[in-house]
Amino acid sequence: MSANRQFAVVTGASTGIGLELAKCCARESFDLLIAADEPEIETAATEMRAMGAVVETVQADLSTIEGVDRLYEATKRIGRPVDALLANAGRGLGHAFLDQDFNQARRVIDTNITGTVYLIHKVGNDMRRRNAGRILITGSIAGFTPGSFQAVYNGSKAFLDSFSFAIREELRDTKLTVTCLMPGATETKFFERAGMMDTAIGTSKKDDAAEVAKTGFDAMMRGDGDVVTGLKNKIQSSVASVLPAGVLARQHRQHAEPGSAKS
Repeated sequence: MSANRQFAVVTGASTGIGLELAKCCARESFDLLIAADEPEIETAATEMRAMGAVVETVQADLSTIEGVDRLYEATKRIGRPVDALLANAGRGLGHAFLDQDFNQARRVIDTNITGTVYLIHKVGNDMRRRNAGRILITGSIAGFTPGSFQAVYNGSKAFLDSFSFAIREELRDTKLTVTCLMPGATETKFFERAGMMDTAIGTSKKDDAAEVAKTGFDAMMRGDGDVVTGLKNKIQSSVASVLPAGVLARQHRQHAEPGSAKS
């Protein structure tokens, strides 16, 4: 890796928004350490190497402490300070909470919350010692709405949205920045993997992952506190701030309840 280039760590980088965030980094002269829990991470690395970046990979389950430790140890092995941490790894799960397999529900929590917070704590402390660094957290506008038939997922994103604002304030007097990317429904494998292809939201038109990632990356580089992608999502987040939670939960049911997909 070149000492003249910055170094970024991107999680959940094998597909979707994470892959596109990694591409943004590669285009902007970052070398990369990218991570995911599937072998497709190697295909992603090949694509970014073709863009001129030096890329290392870690295949690890970031829902576990051991998986996060493995990723963090890779940063130490590489021996370069992390200039940007793009904490994007996430997992979704559809259907009613009591119908879900609890182990799958817990994995959503462990991936979206526990693994993300643990990684930020480790890398963030290194950044604070240097008094330099950028952190991008992929939250969601889902965090503004009680997610009927996505209760655990929306709750996990509500945590991340809140967490990002809180630690940004704690770091206000440092040279570290924390940015929360809050997309809406995006064209990725998310809904298929979450078992939501029989829902209205699963089959609806969604935002482009590359555009979402570019918006988030640019916000991180500016040091913005947060960014909601897309006009429709901006309107939806504004409406969510004024409607009662019960109304929002009923509205969410119309989009996420199994069988709500239009024939």
